[in-house]
Amino acid sequence: RAKRAIEFAVDEARRLNSSYIGVEHLLLGLLRESEGVAFSVLESFGITLERTRDEVNRVTKQETVRTRTTGRAATRTPTLDQLGTDLTALARADKLDPIIGRNKEIERIVQILSRRTKNNPALIGEAGVGKTAIVEGLAQRIIAGEVPEILQGKRIIALDIGALVAGTKYRGEFEERLKRVIEEEKTAGNCILFIDEMQTIVGAGAAEGAVDASNLLKPSLSRGEIQCIGATTLDDYRKYVEKDPALERRFQPVLVAEPTMEETLEILRGIKHRYEEFHQLDISDEALQTSATLATRYIADRFLPDKAIDLVDEAGSRVRIKRGSAPIGLAEARRALESVRKEKEAAIAAQQYEYSGELRDRELQLTERIETMEKEWQVKKEQGRPIVTSEDIAEVASMWTGIPVIKLTIDETSRLLQMEEALHRRIIGQDEAINTVAKAVRRARAGLKDPRRPIGVFIFLGPTGVGKTELVRALSEFMFGSEDALVRLDMSEFMEPHNVARLVGAPPGYIGYEEGGQLTEAVRRKSYCVILLDEIEKAHYNVFNILLQIFDDGHLTDAKGRRVDFRNSIIVMTSNVGGELIKRHMTIGFAAHIDGERKQQTEYEKMKENVLGEVKKDQRFRPEFLNRIDAQVVFHALSEEHIRQIVDLMLNQVIASLKEKNVTLEVTDGARDFLGKKGYDPDFGARPLRRTIQNLVEDPLSEALLRGEFLAGDTVIVDCVEEKIVMRPLVKDAV
Repeated sequence: RAKRAIEFAVDEARRLNSSYIGVEHLLLGLLRESEGVAFSVLESFGITLERTRDEVNRVTKQETVRTRTTGRAATRTPTLDQLGTDLTALARADKLDPIIGRNKEIERIVQILSRRTKNNPALIGEAGVGKTAIVEGLAQRIIAGEVPEILQGKRIIALDIGALVAGTKYRGEFEERLKRVIEEEKTAGNCILFIDEMQTIVGAGAAEGAVDASNLLKPSLSRGEIQCIGATTLDDYRKYVEKDPALERRFQPVLVAEPTMEETLEILRGIKHRYEEFHQLDISDEALQTSATLATRYIADRFLPDKAIDLVDEAGSRVRIKRGSAPIGLAEARRALESVRKEKEAAIAAQQYEYSGELRDRELQLTERIETMEKEWQVKKEQGRPIVTSEDIAEVASMWTGIPVIKLTIDETSRLLQMEEALHRRIIGQDEAINTVAKAVRRARAGLKDPRRPIGVFIFLGPTGVGKTELVRALSEFMFGSEDALVRLDMSEFMEPHNVARLVGAPPGYIGYEEGGQLTEAVRRKSYCVILLDEIEKAHYNVFNILLQIFDDGHLTDAKGRRVDFRNSIIVMTSNVGGELIKRHMTIGFAAHIDGERKQQTEYEKMKENVLGEVKKDQRFRPEFLNRIDAQVVFHALSEEHIRQIVDLMLNQVIASLKEKNVTLEVTDGARDFLGKKGYDPDFGARPLRRTIQNLVEDPLSEALLRGEFLAGDTVIVDCVEEKIVMRPLVKDAV
């Protein structure tokens, strides 16, 4: 019966003038074979042979008409058309972005394509530099007739390797499909294949011993029977193509370099109108300049022009959404109106007519406010097309990188000139250190430093507890807007030679290779940061060798071969070398009014010279290491007056915390002096002061608040009585 049904199907295919036997013919065969179960089932549903034959005939005619209207029937490359995209057709329909520049690369491709054999260029460059755009530019030139006679009339077809492999379940299907593509290209004679991510042809379709795509293409490529343009990244070319010399020799490499900032700006100006049409807005030239500048300066892990174009595109999207969305205040007013109406209905139901009258008045006010806001919004929408400005670009860059918008848009000069003042709000008594750091940062920001180096490299020298780490935190907040931008590494963890690998990552084959290095991974995730290398003198000398490259070249290559950029970071090392010398000069400081200011400065310079002399004598700090440091900052020991100022600073934090609970805290001068004396230790600096304030002020205060001794609205007096801190509420005079 099955054989008879197939024979009937063959007969039906002939009757319908079909070149193949499809499922429709098999269905007709089953209906003609009237003794089978299938016939009985189909007949029970009312399906007859004549009705089915008429339906198949009608559908077949429709398909024939459709193929004629679309031109598919006349094409000589049906498989290529199905598996690829005709770039020249897109160029003819003006659906490709214009290509700006890149004349050198396009001319090189034309030159290679005009060869007799091995006429297959391979575009090699980093992701986002414009390899695909160059091929699209060639397609546009072919349509415009701006190519040699040998290339005129050619079609560039971007082959989809994924579509080529998809659905080839059985052995031989993939090879057959690719062979059809090759034969069609040979027959047509006017097609150039474009394979983006050309490394995908290596191993494509090679399942269970089958031949992969690259080996099927090799004979035709070398004889010049087919032409192919490949595109891939440097890493993938090295990893996949270079390992197969037979494939590599059939392609002629064309290196595509990253465009400069000026070239990127020209590209942006050339394609600007496409994004203006899509987003229905205007893009200012200042926005394009800002995009190129910020992308170059702040987005280090991607390449121009791709990252600059993406900034413009997302900024356009953001502005368009803002313009089309209702203002936040309008949405809030609508919600408030809905709430008032429900409340009014409830008041009427409860017969609270006076209250419902108040709600009615409020409802009218809200309705008028909403109408006014809607009119203003409508007027704003009708004012004309919105404009993408530099601020919009900066906001998008801020979202990408995490840098506060103020850092990108405000002219930094005013902030940098007030840098000392900002740092002094947190750091007491280290005027010389703050001045040195501020000068170095200003020098870097003014463009007077090597752009390849980090923003600043400092070493902070001084005894413990004098504010070295606190200055680093304050610097992080000032430069990057948050203390979260601080990457801290305790160098006592890197005392052994094998621990050095933890900075850049374990070598291949070792445990932890996939995790990456502590330093490199932290900077890759947050490249705009302050890096604190605490107690650098405890690190193994191999660590110093790694740091030399960062200080000089501004980058480091991790264990996976990825380049990590340190150009937008500030590196600070702390050390206790020379700490004993500093303690001998404890009276030095601007707050110690023993001698004149000039003599104090002279004493400080002398002490600094001695400390730096100690650093040079230390074998760990070699000359080539010290020469790469922007500033060696010496912190002097804190005097009692400095401690008193730090007490005020710490107590202000406690006062601010209590103010949120509506409790006022007043600390007498006697209590402040007592806390300063109690917390002052020449050997430990200001660190014990924090513990003293916690033990003597914060702990008793928190217990008293929990017991209900002090309530909201009270004023608490902290005083010193008989060498003890006491607290009492302020008794207000009776009126």
